[in-house]
Amino acid sequence: MGQDQTKQQIEKGLHLYQSNQTEKALRVWMRVLEKSADPAGRFRVLGCLITAHAEMGRYKDMLKFAVVQIDTARELEDPDYLTESYLNLARSNEKLCEFQKTISYCKTCLNMQGTTVSLQLNGQVSLSMGNAFLGLSIFQKALECFEKALRYAHNNDDKMLECRVCCSLGNFYAQIKDYEKALFFPCKAAELVNDYGKGWSLKYRAMSQYHMAVAYRKLGRLADAMDCCEESMKIALQHGDRPLQALCLLCFADIHRSRKDVQTAFPRYDSSMSIMTEIGNRLGLIQALLGVTKCWMIQKELDKALESIEKAQELAEGLGNKLGLLKLHCLCERIYRTKGQQRELRDHVVKFHECVEEMELYCGMCGESIGEKNNQLQALPCSHFFHLKCLQTNGTRGCPNCRRLSVKPGYV
Repeated sequence: MGQDQTKQQIEKGLHLYQSNQTEKALRVWMRVLEKSADPAGRFRVLGCLITAHAEMGRYKDMLKFAVVQIDTARELEDPDYLTESYLNLARSNEKLCEFQKTISYCKTCLNMQGTTVSLQLNGQVSLSMGNAFLGLSIFQKALECFEKALRYAHNNDDKMLECRVCCSLGNFYAQIKDYEKALFFPCKAAELVNDYGKGWSLKYRAMSQYHMAVAYRKLGRLADAMDCCEESMKIALQHGDRPLQALCLLCFADIHRSRKDVQTAFPRYDSSMSIMTEIGNRLGLIQALLGVTKCWMIQKELDKALESIEKAQELAEGLGNKLGLLKLHCLCERIYRTKGQQRELRDHVVKFHECVEEMELYCGMCGESIGEKNNQLQALPCSHFFHLKCLQTNGTRGCPNCRRLSVKPGYV
């Protein structure tokens, strides 16, 4: 298959893919991969296969094609191709919750000396790295990466990237419980979709609606949460987006749990966990198991709650997800307090505080914890964040956290 024919077949596959005929598109692209002698064409078709498998939640296949694409990029001996292939390798590992590998591949991308094309990819690299740091609960570095990605998006007028970063920032602030910002950023993403998204994939609208649903649920606006989640789920079902279906099912379950309707919540958690197990979203599984634990606690089935905690703890330790571990220790503390088991209670109180210290989840001005309840937060240019009221009351001549870090241990 020559260069022109390769190009025609790739375009044919894209047309089929955009018409929601995914399996036909995949067959066309696989034929190109088998028969084409054009390395640049093979590189491009591998990119199509990586994107398609990512959107379907076939993350192991995504990773397999990313590895092949690296070999093709080396054959082409072009730093731009190599940067793009390492980004796809990073994204594949991010989807599989291999966060340390993601960070390593992202750093490889940023160290490459490519041309303008490579520089335009730096925003996507920063976003992927931010998502990985967030998966590891390294919040300052996550925020730093998201803010870099946002600057790249603005400098390159890349509205799609800006939309994706806003959704990640919504997720970031939902985790540290600044629910106003958790809602603001996906609302901003939804505005971008409305203003610029006529030619975009509907996944951007679905993504923003899902993150809005999460924020509305956290704010107790359950009817609004349900409306957004239903819209997101409708698009996910139309497009066969399994990863988003799993997240929407999780959100539906959380909404029903918030209404104390655990009998409706349980089957939705089960359906969500089934898809997440299938696609390899271990981070999502932790969130679902946390929800299941809380349902058992509502029903005062404390031993069943502890069984769910044990499964979630194994996953969180395997991923290095510190916030998940902190939440699990908090739930254990409540359970063992109710059971009157003092030794186990003390053990989890100690571990809870160790997690808080490790993640620096406290305000460097007032010393009170961050992420315990809904609070307005403000980040300084160094990406350390504080209670907004503390910054307004005390002001700052630089970051108190950075000042502490700069003091040599011998002088403390």
